[in-house]
Amino acid sequence: MSADSVILIEDAHKIYNTGEVEVHALRGVTFKVSKGEFVGIMGPSGSGKSTMMNVIGCLDRLTQGRYLLDGIDVSTMTKDQLADIRNRKIGFVFQSFNLIPRTSVLENVELPMVYAGVPIAERHRRARQALASVGLADKERSLPNQLSGGQQQRVALARALANEPSLILADEPTGALDTKTSEEVMAIFQRLNRNSGITIVLITHEPDIAAYADRVVRFRDGQICDEDVVEEALAL
Repeated sequence: MSADSVILIEDAHKIYNTGEVEVHALRGVTFKVSKGEFVGIMGPSGSGKSTMMNVIGCLDRLTQGRYLLDGIDVSTMTKDQLADIRNRKIGFVFQSFNLIPRTSVLENVELPMVYAGVPIAERHRRARQALASVGLADKERSLPNQLSGGQQQRVALARALANEPSLILADEPTGALDTKTSEEVMAIFQRLNRNSGITIVLITHEPDIAAYADRVVRFRDGQICDEDVVEEALAL
């Protein structure tokens, strides 16, 4: 494995059994993401992109093939081991913000670190740093329902950053946002990638959102059908 690979997936097959029918969601996919890359994944419904996201996020295991995350072979790990890897190595950002309503912004951001056993003082430091990095240093005492949708998604991004993961995995992160707010949120993703070297994999069905990535991989029928380097990424 290349020393700079965060994701290395080789000959990936995923088969789901639904009754008597076998669904081949992935068909021999090989996929690599280097440290510091910003990669977009696109594809129509049923193309395999959601399955690939679940595999990358250690939410599902391959039927056949190998997956190395930050140099660790996770292909045959147990559910408990996968849960531990997820918490330590991956920061998730979803379309729904998944914030705890009656808990402050700071406490929401600290939550993954609580599970990871990070000491209180260090939790506070990292959470405040993460909030500052997404422009919300002044909102740490607010409750989620006191924030706009774009601000809530930025809290979710700060929470994803808090455990200092190897990878940010963003699944349709602008799906619940209007166009202007989507552009603001994607500019933050792009800035974090460019200025801090954070590795990001973005799943989206929107070409204008995928254009923020440096490379776009397209799935169809369980395989990678196309791959483009975005020659001129959108300006911050």
